[in-house]
Amino acid sequence: MTNRERALNILHFKPVDRLPAVHFGYWPELLKEWAEQGKIPAELAEGNYDGSEKDRELERLIGWDFNWQNMAGPANHLMPPFECKVVETLPDGTVRVQNGDGNIERVKPGITSIPSEDDYLLKDRETFETQYRHRMEFKPERVNLDWFRKLNDERPYDRPLGLHLGSVMGNIRNICTVVGMSYLMYDEDEDLFADIVDTYAEMQYQCAKAILETGAKFDFAHYWEDICFKNGPLIAPELFDELCAKHYKKRNDLCHQYGIDIISLDCDGVVGKLLPTWVGNGVNTMFPIEVGVWGDQFEPARKQFGNEVLGVGGMDKTALRRDKAAVDAEIERMKRLTALGGFIPCPDHRLMPGTKFELVQYYAEEIKKIRI
Repeated sequence: MTNRERALNILHFKPVDRLPAVHFGYWPELLKEWAEQGKIPAELAEGNYDGSEKDRELERLIGWDFNWQNMAGPANHLMPPFECKVVETLPDGTVRVQNGDGNIERVKPGITSIPSEDDYLLKDRETFETQYRHRMEFKPERVNLDWFRKLNDERPYDRPLGLHLGSVMGNIRNICTVVGMSYLMYDEDEDLFADIVDTYAEMQYQCAKAILETGAKFDFAHYWEDICFKNGPLIAPELFDELCAKHYKKRNDLCHQYGIDIISLDCDGVVGKLLPTWVGNGVNTMFPIEVGVWGDQFEPARKQFGNEVLGVGGMDKTALRRDKAAVDAEIERMKRLTALGGFIPCPDHRLMPGTKFELVQYYAEEIKKIRI
């Protein structure tokens, strides 16, 4: 069987010869570590991105079968983006930078992390109408139609290919910032916030429609959201459902019309309270199912929703920083989850600095030995 066949069979509760060894990429700093340690060629640490030839070469070196982040999609960000520029340099070398969303971030020298946000631009209706609406609307140049028309002939068929649907709330959280989003939807202008969500969602729907109308074929569709943290959602579940449910349904109904029945969604943090909105409106695959400090999220979801919920992920990646015993314990846990059906083990996010190369090789080898 090909790895594409294995993945699709598992997610349709059909038999397979073995599990595929699936991953979700790496922090760039980890690849540099491995290169410095002599584990991988230095050239594989530079310009290595999901689905690239370097990503595939590294897969062969480690023993992975494929990266779930093998996807194609439109330009569904702000278009044009705001100018990225330094607005201030502080005495300790920290720079305040305007990013492509128009927000001001603090970037500290030598620190690898998500930059902290100092300020945000989208605070009122006037700013939305003059600075943002036109950047959120659909334009034909968002979709390279010629490229998608050729996709069926040029894509690899040894692994599943996904259509990236963008997000409904995750991109809005980036654009407004968590603080700005919170003020808009609760204290300042609820109608404006709903308009922002609707405008951005309609653009992404039109992008997906244009791509699917080219005849390009996909094995699954995928959202990126990141709208939760370690204690739950960043937005009240009731408000999330009110604002977002209709957009998931509209986009997912479109996918169903084109034969796409596996729809995955990437949201970090504790996601349980948002699952009813996602599952109730066509999202059926959890990914990457972060374990964090809270533990397994897939088995509770399966108990709640039955076989409506599929999974890709759920393996505590921190075990790959520790020792073989920790990895073995995770493999045993993956065997138990895999036995539920409709579940493909995968590290629960990108592998971070400190991950041990030999343990990753060992994990990939052992996962492929599992029979279901």
